[in-house]
Amino acid sequence: MSTTIENIQRQISENPILIYMKGTPQLPQCGFSAQTVQALMSCGERFAFVNILDNPDIRAELPKYANWPTFPQLWVEGELVGGCDIVGEMHQSGELEKLIKDAAARAKANEEGGEA
Repeated sequence: MSTTIENIQRQISENPILIYMKGTPQLPQCGFSAQTVQALMSCGERFAFVNILDNPDIRAELPKYANWPTFPQLWVEGELVGGCDIVGEMHQSGELEKLIKDAAARAKANEEGGEA
């Protein structure tokens, strides 16, 4: 049986673009999650999500693991990007779309066995 931290590490390593949020992309359960997922969806790439409301162990442990106290949390290629404010600023500046598209392209290349 794996620990919660091992599950978090696996989720982050297996998903190049991952958001830990309250609710789902189709039905966010808080305004910050809604804003963040909307910015992420506008980039036009697939991403994974974990609904922390359905995973109380992750909700409790991830802030300690990430050293980031709030949700949502956007992770790209194993690195914490940030929460709603940071993602919103990056979206406004165009940085988010570049980051997401680059990560998606590298993930696709890796799946196909090529270099990004």
